[in-house]
Amino acid sequence: LLAHGSGGRAGRRLLQEIILEHLGNPLLNRLEDQAVIDAGGGSRLAFSTDSYVIKPIFFPGGDIGRLAVCGTVNDLAMGGAQPLCLSLGLIIEEGFALADLERILVCIRAACREAGVQIVTGDTKVVERGAADKIFINTSGIGLIPPGLELGAEHLQPGDKLILSGGLGEHALAVMLAREQFGLQGPLQSDLAPLNGLVSLILESGAKIHAMRDPTRGGLAALLNEWAQQAQVTISVCERRLPINDAVRGACELLGLEALQLANEGKLVAAVDAADAQTLLRAMRRHPLGRKATLIGEIGERGESRVVLQTEVGGQRLLNLPEGEPLPRIC
Repeated sequence: LLAHGSGGRAGRRLLQEIILEHLGNPLLNRLEDQAVIDAGGGSRLAFSTDSYVIKPIFFPGGDIGRLAVCGTVNDLAMGGAQPLCLSLGLIIEEGFALADLERILVCIRAACREAGVQIVTGDTKVVERGAADKIFINTSGIGLIPPGLELGAEHLQPGDKLILSGGLGEHALAVMLAREQFGLQGPLQSDLAPLNGLVSLILESGAKIHAMRDPTRGGLAALLNEWAQQAQVTISVCERRLPINDAVRGACELLGLEALQLANEGKLVAAVDAADAQTLLRAMRRHPLGRKATLIGEIGERGESRVVLQTEVGGQRLLNLPEGEPLPRIC
């Protein structure tokens, strides 16, 4: 089902009950966005791969090419790695316009320059008409992890504070508006951006970071539930602190969506030692992609895996993994 690729509950079952059943190993079983590989001599590399099948391929704030570069750069950066280089795989449908291909390649080149990486290897396949939807892209990347840096859900500690770098839901809703299927119009643009510059500031701040993740498929709700399950902790989030702009909030109300479950492509969540939370906030706010950084919650005690949302009206509710797929092919 489409839901199996949504980053929600169905996708989690597919990964754990089928894929890991056959392919599981200590590196893969960490379920981070990148594998950490010992390269010998004390060096460690981060390795990540992702495939992009977004529809439409051009949308406010970006296109499938920029998305492919930024997505893989960000997956490497969430492990604390400095991205070094990328591969690029193109699967192109017969009949795809060469002008559109060139437009995508120009955006790929610009995104690589912005992120400070190069495409160093790749592959191109052309399939018969109808065997793909215009163009699919795969990117893989390698990055270098600084000595002594250990990030991941297994390092989360009770009392850690959670800091979100900016507003939620902008990417998903920008893509939805580009489809013109709901008759909506608005100023929304995707938040699509490479986060490695912001991550460099985070690591240079001296704050004790335990984990980082970007809330892509399934949004913030999926990210926090994955962390809660992997670390076997309760996570508490304050709804009134969540940065959601008025355009996103209004569109969600009209369409019956929840911003916490929508994909983002230029935001990150950092789990930081409570004593260093304000230091980290100050550091993040010095970067253009972190100016709206906000402390949104904290890690609770170990034992029960759940995410609790402290609502704006003073109540509590469980924030569960997304069910189904309200917006297919978002990344």
